[in-house]
Amino acid sequence: MANAISANRAELIAIANSVASEKMIDKAIVIEAMEDAIQRAARARYGAENDIRAKLDPETGDLRLWRVVEVVELVEDYFKQVDLKAGQKLKKDAVVGDFIVDPLPAIDLGRIDAQSAKQVIFQKVRDAERERQHEEFKDRVGEIITGVVKSVEFGHVVVNLGRAEGVIRRDQQIPREVVRVGDRIRSVVLNVRRENRGPQIFLSRAHPEFMKKLFAQEVPEIYDGVITIMAAARDPGSRAKIGVISRDSSIDPVGACVGMKGSRVQAVVQEMQGEKIDIIPWSEDTATFVVNALQPAQVSRVVIDEEEERIEVVVPDDQLSLAIGRRGQNVRLASQLTGKAIDIMTEADASEKRQKEFVSRSELFQNELDVDETLSQLLVAEGFGELEEVAYVEIDELAAIEGFDDELAGELQNRALEALERREAAAREERKAMGVEDALAEIPHLTEAMLVTLGKASIKTLDDLADLATDELVQKKRVDQRRRKSDSGAEDKGGILAAYGLSDEQGNEIIMAARAHWFEDEEA
Repeated sequence: MANAISANRAELIAIANSVASEKMIDKAIVIEAMEDAIQRAARARYGAENDIRAKLDPETGDLRLWRVVEVVELVEDYFKQVDLKAGQKLKKDAVVGDFIVDPLPAIDLGRIDAQSAKQVIFQKVRDAERERQHEEFKDRVGEIITGVVKSVEFGHVVVNLGRAEGVIRRDQQIPREVVRVGDRIRSVVLNVRRENRGPQIFLSRAHPEFMKKLFAQEVPEIYDGVITIMAAARDPGSRAKIGVISRDSSIDPVGACVGMKGSRVQAVVQEMQGEKIDIIPWSEDTATFVVNALQPAQVSRVVIDEEEERIEVVVPDDQLSLAIGRRGQNVRLASQLTGKAIDIMTEADASEKRQKEFVSRSELFQNELDVDETLSQLLVAEGFGELEEVAYVEIDELAAIEGFDDELAGELQNRALEALERREAAAREERKAMGVEDALAEIPHLTEAMLVTLGKASIKTLDDLADLATDELVQKKRVDQRRRKSDSGAEDKGGILAAYGLSDEQGNEIIMAARAHWFEDEEA
């Protein structure tokens, strides 16, 4: 390339064509790089302060050099400006404000100039090649790609993809899989990032998307869209679960994925190093899908807590270990598949839990409503668990309980309302004792109990509350079988008021109401 600048015209064009073809980039980019290199060399020769341009004809190889100067009344920059008299020597009809092109003779670059030009051309070509690689792979995220293992460095596998290189990081490899240099390897494109050292193409063999794409290759019905993989979860190298559904009632989605004598699923299993795959019929009904996801364990019943996004699954005593799986694998995969936290318990555990809840709720009604044990147990047996439910339910629903009448129902509702008022008054006193401002009590959706919780978190003024983000206030506690923790190592407990079931919209209203005085102050 050092000879490129001093080469004759035909050689310049030949070099440009060769580089463009070899690097698979536009010839115009190479020509532009050469022009830039020649401009820099010419400025070094004639003075860097000059505005020197170079033009290389991409067809003939003709090179033209010129200096651009501006005609001005008073010269301030003697390198880029000339007065009217000097300008008219270069161009007869020049007037103030014109830009004049002053041709320069071709230069013969020395060794140092040629070396500098070579570096400029190399850098431009390298940048263009990186941009081409990024443009080529950025839209291929989620595709399966085949490459050849180039090297294994610090546990990370570098894969030659032909016109680029990708990397399979250690955490995206299948555990205990042996990879050697020269092996052909398939992986899914996980991410493509533009970085200073070129586009970084991150590949994966451990991601659930890799398994989904393998099934799409092996099962024509998935490729055609007749069968859809609705959810997938993996414990790489050990076990996986996928939930499938068919758009055509005549096609069994599980059977189609398994194939004749298991041929289709076995092809995927072999590529995933013997990973066992459970293929499960997907269902819109969460309870049904959870029962399917916990296969091969048998499930007695499912209780869904929508607010906490938890699912309580009751299994026979002899099915407990099977439902949980080795090191919790089965329930963990089922949890990932459904997107809900799953609690497994036996019939005996469930019965004990129900009994404890029954006793605690009965005692609550006995103490707060001042009723006898029989009456409180009747309320619990009918599904009442909180004072709010008794206080605000339709009176007809209370009166419909066997042995109740309108008078008794009305009395119970009055007592429940009084009990709630007592709670509110006690919480108000506690809140005031903690120093929580009365202004917070005016904000919508906030109860006195919530204000006590805020006070315990040192949120005592409008500014304290206004400084919070919505998720810090109301975000629900995120839970799964692995007990997610924050970066600091502490368990994620969600927002300060997460236990009260406030929505994001309500959280936004609270925060904006707390910030209202900021805008009032600005207007004032």
